[in-house]
Amino acid sequence: MRQLAEQKRVVQIWRGLETKVAELVGLVSLALKEEDTSLREEIQSEVDKVTSRLDELELEAAFTSEYDAMNALLAIHAGAGGTESQDWAEMLLRMYLRWAERRGYKAEILDTSPGEEAGIKSVVIGVKGAYACGYLKSEHGVHRLVRLSPFDADHARHTSFALVEVMPEAEADTEVSIEPDDLKVETFRSSGPGGQHMQKTSSAVRLTHLPTGLVATCQSQRSQYQNKETALKILQSRRLELELAKRDKERASFKGKHVSAGWGNQIRSYVLHPYKMVKDHRTDYQTSNPDAVLDGELDGFITAYLRSIVGGEG
Repeated sequence: MRQLAEQKRVVQIWRGLETKVAELVGLVSLALKEEDTSLREEIQSEVDKVTSRLDELELEAAFTSEYDAMNALLAIHAGAGGTESQDWAEMLLRMYLRWAERRGYKAEILDTSPGEEAGIKSVVIGVKGAYACGYLKSEHGVHRLVRLSPFDADHARHTSFALVEVMPEAEADTEVSIEPDDLKVETFRSSGPGGQHMQKTSSAVRLTHLPTGLVATCQSQRSQYQNKETALKILQSRRLELELAKRDKERASFKGKHVSAGWGNQIRSYVLHPYKMVKDHRTDYQTSNPDAVLDGELDGFITAYLRSIVGGEG
């Protein structure tokens, strides 16, 4: 039903554009016939709108996976480096929340593990919106930050890393359903901020999928039941991601080159000192305004990546 609804949405968009273009052609013909130049600005404005919409639809050519149209789960993990990397992970969290807000997507923090002094060790957010997973797949990989450390008394230059994972949000009718007998359920007390209730009761939940060894935890909700439901949601998405990785590996034997988004494959660098620049190493797209990028202006990077994989590897 989801796929059928999406196909109907796409058909409606193209039919709407067809109607709009026909109206514009008629308006241009009328203006030329009557030699009326007063409509020039209105026509140009409408042409610009249609062109912009066509550019967006062109990007959808990169959405070849059946899961691209789905909602996404985005996980951020601080790398080695303690407080520095944990602060960097929190900066990335803010960046993605601001990006989702700019696009009109709904973003919700599903689980977070706070750092000891500042920042976060890890976080999982759910992003809901059309093609959320398709757009965010450009962010999967290692993100590197170079800056003067705010946590170093000498203000020395530090390099920090964080890993971003993007997974399609598994739906109830997917092929990755999890049997209750395959789950190991553990409860523990929540850590970090959250109030006396969460810290005094064993409301946090850790789920382990025994056949695969995949683990998902949640401690951000008030009740053990809510934490278990959220952890199960995350675990199902990790199972789906694992299945997709297996399919990609099988296709790679025919397709050739395959690059894993692991810790050794840095995708983007954010340099705040000694100069200002953000550069994507896959597409060479870059900007000298890292403040804007960290405030959620990611569309240039996302667009460049999607255009680079059209007809190639995605």
